[in-house]
Amino acid sequence: MKKNITIKDVAKEASVHVSTVSRALSPNARASLSIEVVERVRKIAKDMGYRPNRIASGLRTNKTMLIGIIIPDITNSLYPPIVRGVESVLEPEGYASILVDTDGDPKREEKLLEILLERGVDGIIDAAVSSHDPAAAKIADQIPVVTANRRAFGSGIPSVVNDDAGGIKAVFDLLVKNKHTEIAYIGGPRGLSTGNARNDAYLEASKIHGIDAKSENIIFSDKYSEDEGSKCADLLLERNPAITAILCANDRLAIGALESLAERGLECPKDVSITGFNDIPMSDRIPPGLTTVRVLQFDVGRIAAELLLKKISQTDLAVPETTIMPVTVIERGSVSLRV
Repeated sequence: MKKNITIKDVAKEASVHVSTVSRALSPNARASLSIEVVERVRKIAKDMGYRPNRIASGLRTNKTMLIGIIIPDITNSLYPPIVRGVESVLEPEGYASILVDTDGDPKREEKLLEILLERGVDGIIDAAVSSHDPAAAKIADQIPVVTANRRAFGSGIPSVVNDDAGGIKAVFDLLVKNKHTEIAYIGGPRGLSTGNARNDAYLEASKIHGIDAKSENIIFSDKYSEDEGSKCADLLLERNPAITAILCANDRLAIGALESLAERGLECPKDVSITGFNDIPMSDRIPPGLTTVRVLQFDVGRIAAELLLKKISQTDLAVPETTIMPVTVIERGSVSLRV
């Protein structure tokens, strides 16, 4: 039977003290060592096949090296990049993650937060928070929490989000540049920070360009889905057949709006231009190619994880309450010049 490699074996091979090896392999203690020493010890430990005893380590440090990740919809392609970004930071630091899915249900989120707390996670990244989320705020009083992609207003929880307002305004500018004046809007759920920010930005952009944000041209979805997008587009076109463009608060709503046009025998962009938000996979392959706003979800997850680990290692450390990531308008075939 192969001998189990101990921390003493690694220390002997590296010609350092056992405590040096312990610090080099601990995410929370390695800052006291030089980068060269940490990298050399970690390489030797890896080459020797050393595996730390996480249970024993957890008893000593009162840490489990586990992080909870909460997402609202595991089938939504928006969230895997966030998870990958989080894990790109956690894994090198010796952390593992527990991924849970709320299915868009605030009550389920509350229950899952409690379960993660009971499991002893060292911190939580919550991408499923609502704009006012007392359950998340309660947990944040007990362990470090960072939100990703969404904000929980008034909670004091640090968040990493995309420039929702800037993205909507940039798309609105593009539509105006293409001579559109009857610009309808399918907004996101008003219980989410993404929905609130994008909805407000549409109204502000309308005001800036001197375009009347008619109530008949505005509708809010109950959730971000293709079915909601189709239903909302139907209602908008029934209210105002003169609409020439529909600005959608996310890509799934835009895909539903495209389906609504097709069912009515209308063409995009010949009859009505459509825009989305997020640049989800395949948005470039959906005829005629969806003009949308590209977000940096991997970086959202990465930065959220970096902030969380800082909060775990230094609980009283002040971090930015809101980190806003830049976005980019991606022009494709779903917007055309109005003549």
